[in-house]
Amino acid sequence: MGLRDILTGRHAVKGPAPDRLFAISTAYVGLQAEHQIEPAGAAAIVFQALATSDFESTLRDMEEVVRATGGDSATSVSTEDDSYGYRWMILRNPDGAPNVEDLTVGINAVAGSIESAGYGERLLCAVFAFVDRSGGGGRAPGARVYFIYNYKRGDWYPFVPDPDHPQQRLTERELQIKAQIASELPLEPELERWFPLWGIPI
Repeated sequence: MGLRDILTGRHAVKGPAPDRLFAISTAYVGLQAEHQIEPAGAAAIVFQALATSDFESTLRDMEEVVRATGGDSATSVSTEDDSYGYRWMILRNPDGAPNVEDLTVGINAVAGSIESAGYGERLLCAVFAFVDRSGGGGRAPGARVYFIYNYKRGDWYPFVPDPDHPQQRLTERELQIKAQIASELPLEPELERWFPLWGIPI
């Protein structure tokens, strides 16, 4: 079972919790200063799109909101669909100028727009990309680390794909990061709910 399976409705949900989402906007400071895990300047919100004019209109409005909220930092926004039928709305800071606070504000604005339009149940997760400069877990410095916020649970968890082996993850490194960040970020306590997301486009 993967993260996308929770949209079947068979699992209890907490619903979106903006205050818990915003925890990443302060937690990253310790990650960067103490653990050499640095923001990559990109984040995305993932949701199940609908092929209706109302939903597409909502998406266009969301893009305008993101551009407005990220105007000072020149945050760009784009969308793409994955092979599972989910839409990714991707926010990027300019090269060399990562701004986790602005990305979080933008992601929250998108989630709020989806909820206000009556599509809150279609939210899947938010994903923030980081770069591991420490070489932790036996990897070469510079590998990707993702922090995933599960809207259905209201919790975060780290996801570390193995760059050398597709469709595999580095569980030991994820647990190391859990220990490092547990006091800063509301983490999903059930490890079996740390669902992998393959093919992340950020």
